[in-house]
Amino acid sequence: MAKIFSDSWMQEFAYLWNDDKEMIEKLSAANFTSNIGFGRKGDNTPAGIVEVKNGAIIYAGEFKSQTLDWDLRADMDAWKEWLIDGFGFNKLGVAVSTGKLQFLTGDYRQMIRNPNMAGPFLRHFELMAKLDTEFA
Repeated sequence: MAKIFSDSWMQEFAYLWNDDKEMIEKLSAANFTSNIGFGRKGDNTPAGIVEVKNGAIIYAGEFKSQTLDWDLRADMDAWKEWLIDGFGFNKLGVAVSTGKLQFLTGDYRQMIRNPNMAGPFLRHFELMAKLDTEFA
């Protein structure tokens, strides 16, 4: 069991992401190349990061001051809920409007309006949920 957003956890996540051909195809069609940070609300920096090029993750691991295009933050209780109970469109709007999920960097509205990005955004939560995760 790996700690959420740790180096090994992020690498396992990248393996699942890169093994999901539909996800990569949709993101590639959207010309999606971005650095995405993940972490806790209130922390100065994200804990983990994935670097995505044409839809595929080319680096996953500890955040090391890379430039971020997206920075997703939530309390650990929220991450735990979403990765255990699921996270869909019904939870997305509420999570963002209440501040439970924060986009410190990145345009939430741009992402949600593009089907080639919105679907994979929700899918990445499903992939995270497959990991054996320690929430600390």
